[in-house]
Amino acid sequence: MIADLARAVRERRASSRELVGMALERIEKLNGELNAVVRLRGEQALEEAAALDERVAGGEDPGPLVGVPFLVKDLEDLTGLPTTSGSQLFADAAPAARDGAVPQRLRAAGAVPVGKSNTPEFACEGFTANLLFGVTRNPWAPEWSPGGSSGGSGAAIAAGMVPIATATDTGGSIRIPAAFCGLAGIKPTNGTVSRDLALAWPDLTTCGPLGATVDDVRLLLSVEADPIPGDPSVRPARRPGPRGLPARVLAAPRFTPWGPLPEAVEGAFDDALVAMERSLGLPVEPIEPDAIFRAGNPDEDWFLLAGPELVTWVGRDTVESSMDLLHPSTREFLEAGLRVTLDDYLAARQRRLEYTRELDELLGDDGVIATPTLASAGWLADGRMPGAEEPGVPAEVYNCAVQNVTGHPAISVPAGRFDTGVPFGMQFTGPRFRDDLLLDLAEAWERAHPWPPTAPGFGPFEV
Repeated sequence: MIADLARAVRERRASSRELVGMALERIEKLNGELNAVVRLRGEQALEEAAALDERVAGGEDPGPLVGVPFLVKDLEDLTGLPTTSGSQLFADAAPAARDGAVPQRLRAAGAVPVGKSNTPEFACEGFTANLLFGVTRNPWAPEWSPGGSSGGSGAAIAAGMVPIATATDTGGSIRIPAAFCGLAGIKPTNGTVSRDLALAWPDLTTCGPLGATVDDVRLLLSVEADPIPGDPSVRPARRPGPRGLPARVLAAPRFTPWGPLPEAVEGAFDDALVAMERSLGLPVEPIEPDAIFRAGNPDEDWFLLAGPELVTWVGRDTVESSMDLLHPSTREFLEAGLRVTLDDYLAARQRRLEYTRELDELLGDDGVIATPTLASAGWLADGRMPGAEEPGVPAEVYNCAVQNVTGHPAISVPAGRFDTGVPFGMQFTGPRFRDDLLLDLAEAWERAHPWPPTAPGFGPFEV
């Protein structure tokens, strides 16, 4: 889909200016209900698109994404626009002087940034709502959340506003909106995409792609995966391994023993596993959560790591003096981070090594684990669980923080739909640096079980 758009511009069957204008028109028409986009740079984007068209007319090839419009998650810098991280603390932030790591790479590949997408405050929630820009809604089911923290990006792609929107993943923030918005989204192996040094959580966070198709995700990952100076953990570029499906597929309801799945999620997951065995010819081997990790609970340790690291990134004094300006869920998250002792934090860091070893040994070179991306059928747009009075998503609904702790890649693909209209996402977790294996498996699943490029009632972004 993205490659087709770029090819149309390259072959002069469409212009970059037309694509950018289409994106701006769609955002103006659709964003009022969804609130996925928080800032635009329309005039600048049209000028940049016109300049690209002149280069193409002159015989240049500006790159694999030439002329394709994109949004930048408001956690990442985009030259000329402020980066607020969805927080009132940064409401008056100065415009960024340079692009973040991934926006810079997308521009270098010929894509044109048109604005910023919404994110929960400091990206520390699985829903997208904040006190600065408000609530983002799911185009599949507007009363429900598109997930977070890349929920603005996911909603914008699922509504056909833009074909590309950036995403980051600290504890599932690519895969959660992929699951709830009917998209594909991969958290790459930590080190595949160089970390953006301006972001919080340097060991847990990685940037990665969301897309309407697996081909889009594969293309975007090839553009984003490139070493940058200053990242000590990034791996050198390497050629992908042979194309093919995994040798072993394990299946677990959860990665940690938080209890049985909700009935709707269990049913959707069971149906997806049966479909995978029938359509892909891959036998599934069940495994219990308590057989995956024995060194401790990586979900609980994620909070011991992420909480104090965000406190340090924001600034302890700022956090303690500005609680009244924070979204209630952000306040709760940071208050917990303030209570973590140095000994507890360092012990959790040490356990990360054991978790990584355990998962490495379990998966080998060519095994994957299939799980629901989320152990929940969804939550409301403002972050409340159905029936709850206050926003807040409990830890046991997530199946997607483990991979940030261990560094393993994981991809979410659409695999059904709940009665509410919210899509169900199935997640595959694979060996470190076998992102290609996950993409091949996701592509085979997509061929056997295709999904629509956008939510019902929204047209795909195409020429």
